[in-house]
Amino acid sequence: MRCVIAGGGPAGAMLALLLARAGVEVTLLEKHADFLRDFRGDTIHPSTLQVLDELGLAEEFHRIPHRKAYRLDLVTDTGTSRLADLRGLPGRYDYIAFVPQWDFLTLLTSQAAKYPSFRLLMNAEAYGLIRDGGTVRGLRYRDGDGEHELRADLTVAADGRGSVLRAAAGLTPTEFGVPMDVVWFRLPREDTDPGETFLRLSPGRLLVTINRESYWQLGFVVAKGDAELLRAAGVEELRGQVGRLLPFLEERVTQLRSFEDVSTLTVALNRLRRWYRPGFLCIGDAAHAMTPVFGVGINLAVQDAVATANIILREGPSAVRKVQRRRMFPTRVTQFAQRVAQRQLIKPVLAGSPRMSRVPDLARMPVINRLARTFIGKGVRPEHVAMR
Repeated sequence: MRCVIAGGGPAGAMLALLLARAGVEVTLLEKHADFLRDFRGDTIHPSTLQVLDELGLAEEFHRIPHRKAYRLDLVTDTGTSRLADLRGLPGRYDYIAFVPQWDFLTLLTSQAAKYPSFRLLMNAEAYGLIRDGGTVRGLRYRDGDGEHELRADLTVAADGRGSVLRAAAGLTPTEFGVPMDVVWFRLPREDTDPGETFLRLSPGRLLVTINRESYWQLGFVVAKGDAELLRAAGVEELRGQVGRLLPFLEERVTQLRSFEDVSTLTVALNRLRRWYRPGFLCIGDAAHAMTPVFGVGINLAVQDAVATANIILREGPSAVRKVQRRRMFPTRVTQFAQRVAQRQLIKPVLAGSPRMSRVPDLARMPVINRLARTFIGKGVRPEHVAMR
């Protein structure tokens, strides 16, 4: 069997590794020259750590500089509450590991490169499909040398929420709408700063703060479409908002010199009704775009890849329908939870609702905390590597 995968993100890289180690001839295409894109999702949850453990890569992963988070805190104007405490989660891993996504992708692709059936093409942008009647038989891509064709028994679109191959296959996702976008940037961190990653909430303002040891990675959440209004108001407005939310950063916000230091994430929430055509399959963001809520995007993508490998290696490339059957339920449940969080938390906060000044400590409610830590840590229907 030959497989070609477009997109070197978590879904594509993990699937390529799983297929290569099983002896499948697999080519992975990445349209960029490297994996160094800033402000990508990089929360590695226990479900993904377990997959790495099953692949014998847990020890090597943990040698990558990372920070463990055992709980998720919410800081309001009146104090701190816990949204979830992962301690006590069944299994070997009861924490979220924060690691730059490029390091995670480098780990996966370098491991895949140890197998002779794996090939990685960088600067290779997929732009079309090869068809034989109603069946997809590969893809077309362009690189510095021109345009090329790659024929395969299975073509996988893992090329993100703006998937070109998904569109070429005539598949269109259903959009669910989101109330926010996120403005990402970084500021230096000092030893006297808070130690944990947390969510800072105040009526009208919401800030994601991720401890990167030497710096803070910050995500300023704005109402949908307001990123341009913020940009038009000038970087001084962003500095002021951040300084009021996090007084310990008030003097450091001047290091945001302009909006050249800022990256805007246009948030989307959608999914395909149908993920496949004969010989073709969408996984990860190409099948279902997730919002940053709960930070589960990478982990859903990895779970898709594991399920795809398990099914395809057992039943062959014609079993693409079964991948959707396996992964649609967890996708729907996760997106439902994200929509509830948007409606009950994010939208009221951005609208300035005063009732959001006080949020109960959910980790003190045993049943709710047990559900929350399982959902965040393990997800819905976690996958395991069938071929050890």
